[in-house]
Amino acid sequence: MNTGDTAFVLISSALVMLMTPGLALFYGGMVRSKNVLGTIMQSFIILGLISVEWVLWGYSMSSGPDLGGFVGNLSWFGLSGVGMEPKAEYSKTIPHLAFMIFQCMFAVITPALITGAIAERMKFGAFVLFTLLWATLVYNPLCHWVWGDGGWIRKMGALDFAGGTVVHISSGISALAAAIVIGKRRGYGTTHFIPHNLPMTITGAGLLWFGWFGFNAGSALAANGLAASAFVVTHMASAAAALTWIIMEKLHRGTPTTLGAASGAVAGLVAITPASGFVGVLPSLVIGGLAGVICYGGVMLKSKLGYDDSLDVVGVHCVGGTWGALATGLFASKVINSDGADGLFFGNPSQLWIQFVGVAVTMVFAFVMTIILLKVVDAIVGLRVSDEDEVKGLDLSQHDETGYTTG
Repeated sequence: MNTGDTAFVLISSALVMLMTPGLALFYGGMVRSKNVLGTIMQSFIILGLISVEWVLWGYSMSSGPDLGGFVGNLSWFGLSGVGMEPKAEYSKTIPHLAFMIFQCMFAVITPALITGAIAERMKFGAFVLFTLLWATLVYNPLCHWVWGDGGWIRKMGALDFAGGTVVHISSGISALAAAIVIGKRRGYGTTHFIPHNLPMTITGAGLLWFGWFGFNAGSALAANGLAASAFVVTHMASAAAALTWIIMEKLHRGTPTTLGAASGAVAGLVAITPASGFVGVLPSLVIGGLAGVICYGGVMLKSKLGYDDSLDVVGVHCVGGTWGALATGLFASKVINSDGADGLFFGNPSQLWIQFVGVAVTMVFAFVMTIILLKVVDAIVGLRVSDEDEVKGLDLSQHDETGYTTG
């Protein structure tokens, strides 16, 4: 084992853990004040729910000994056999437990991303049940397909350094399914829903940007040059996307906004995630810069299509993750990572097709499974709060609390 690598991965795990509370603030500031605690609670409780699920069966399903390329078996149930020695299939220099807890933080934040699409209208009990089912039946198999030893998408040669398909496309397309099945908020299309606390949202975006260095650089699983490269391209892509998003706002609406700058920064982070361990600095500027433009268009598209994605999960995570995965097939270079592959612009056009297949499979699987799971949950406990509770707000109706008091 290498103590430097171990320390780096543990610190990266802590950074990724911080992203989920950061996401809670990012989303919490964008909803109306009567729903701020309900929205924050959805992200925060996932830290507990999915961490326990991960220890009991999630890690074994996602990373355990392979069953036909589709899922890990349950021989690591309750972390049986997962100890302080390295697991060579994943890393030869860090404890198996360190790899496990790093992956746990990815499993935590992924379903939390979905909550932005169904904010302000889902029952808390239904949300908890859906999240547990989604993590078990959608995230865990996808994680094994893409990253697990023996996973079929991994064996196909698809590149996803830190979660473009596993995290962002899966959550983004599932968010679209959830927005369609659960339906629009009361007053959608006639009422102007105004974010109640943009300083909270900007703070959350800053925490996400900070934590994302652990997300991407930590995926090198070693304190080495590849980690440094992933760190730098992560920052540059986010910076470029924040700029191009507000340029688009200026051209389209006449005014750049703080919410736009925050959304653009996150869009750049999403897009660079799958490519972060395979591309250089100049390609990262292109990937991030175009992410700001493409994701802005994706967000504008929801009004044309008529679905109520409350906090723009589809436009940022599904669209941004898709662009990032395909861009990996364009800009990937074995000069950056000899364990990867060259992309189209480095003489290997087949890599773009492989990336496309990975994207398409992820979208179809996650979308269909999410619809099925939501229908099951609806039949058991019902998905939506009542009209009266929606008007009252989730803070009072679901938690008997208020985010703010006066007088």
